[in-house]
Amino acid sequence: MTTVLIVDDSSTLREMISGLLIKAGMTVLEAEDGEKAKDMIASSPPDLVVLDIVMPNMNGYELCRWVKNNGPTKDVPVVICSSKNEEFDRYWGMKQGADAYIAKPFRPAEMVETVKHLLRGR
Repeated sequence: MTTVLIVDDSSTLREMISGLLIKAGMTVLEAEDGEKAKDMIASSPPDLVVLDIVMPNMNGYELCRWVKNNGPTKDVPVVICSSKNEEFDRYWGMKQGADAYIAKPFRPAEMVETVKHLLRGR
């Protein structure tokens, strides 16, 4: 079964994305900040990570960079899902190694399709 880690400091958003991905047949893990996510990824890498940018302790850009520069996790797809919706934010997210960038608010189908597409590519 496919495991997706959702990293967002908003419990409502984590719950919403979890519901979408569970309905699509995936196993979902959750972390409320980048530091906790980093520990979870290091101990058992998920198949994909969906993360927010603005979070306490370690922001999404830092976490994305860590995932992509860490040998055992460098091939784990990362989807940034953020309310930071300027072209520069998208550019900077992709520059950190993100495989996709979804702006909030997003269409549920867009999230599910993006995740499925990236998992197929693995």
